[in-house]
Amino acid sequence: MAKPTVGSMSAWSGVLKDLFRQIDDGSHSLEAVKAFNEHRNPFGLSVATDISETLTSQQLFYRQFFGLDLDFSDLRIPTPKPGFTHLLIVAEGLTPNRVYDVCSQHFPCWRYTNDLDAALDWAKEERDPRKGAYAIWIRDMVEADENLKNISADSIKARGLTTETLTERLLQELVCWHETKKRLDVQNITLCSGSRGRGGRVPGVDWSRHDGRVDVSYYRSGDSSSDLRSRQVVS
Repeated sequence: MAKPTVGSMSAWSGVLKDLFRQIDDGSHSLEAVKAFNEHRNPFGLSVATDISETLTSQQLFYRQFFGLDLDFSDLRIPTPKPGFTHLLIVAEGLTPNRVYDVCSQHFPCWRYTNDLDAALDWAKEERDPRKGAYAIWIRDMVEADENLKNISADSIKARGLTTETLTERLLQELVCWHETKKRLDVQNITLCSGSRGRGGRVPGVDWSRHDGRVDVSYYRSGDSSSDLRSRQVVS
C-alpha cells in the first residue's frame, strides 16, 4: 500500500511553487537541493559553524578598522538560506561616507560625489544602520548574482527581492580585502538596488581594472545590462 501524503495537496502545491520560485531566483542552489534530498544539511559547513566565532571575528574587524568596541551578543541573526553562507554585520551608525573613507585609507577609491550620504534618499533604504546594528546573510562570491543580470532596480523591486544597499556593498568590499586581499566585481558591477539616490538614481560599485580602484557610480533605476547585477541578501 502506498504511504499516504502528509498534508493537503493544496498545501504541497504552494510549498513546491515557492521552492521552484526560489530555485529560479537563485535562493536555492542545485547543491543545496541535492543535500536536502539526501537528508544532509543544505546550508553547508560554513553556516553550521559556531556563530559566536563569527561575532568575535567581526568585533575585532570593527575595532581594527573603525576604532569601535562593539557587543553583538544580543544581535538578531536572521535564519540563513541555502547559498547564503557569509554573515555580514552592519554596525550602528555606519553610512556610505564612513565606510568609503575607511576603504580609501587602504586602497584607491573613487566616488561620483564627495557626499554619498547626502546623495541617498534615506527613506528608501531597505535597511538603515543609523537606526541600529543588524546582520544579513550574503553569498560568498566575487561577482554579483549571475541570475540577476539584465534586471533593473525597478524590476528587482517589482519582484520583491531583498538586495544589498550601498553601505553593505562597500562594507563587503572592505571585509573581502581584509580577509583575502582580493577585490569584488572584477568583471561586473554590483547594482546596489537596496538603495536609492535622490532623483531615483541607483548606486553601483565595482573594481576598475583600468584604474586599479574601487568605483562608486550611479545608474538609472530602469537601467539593465549583462554586467550590471544586484546582490540578493537574507535579512
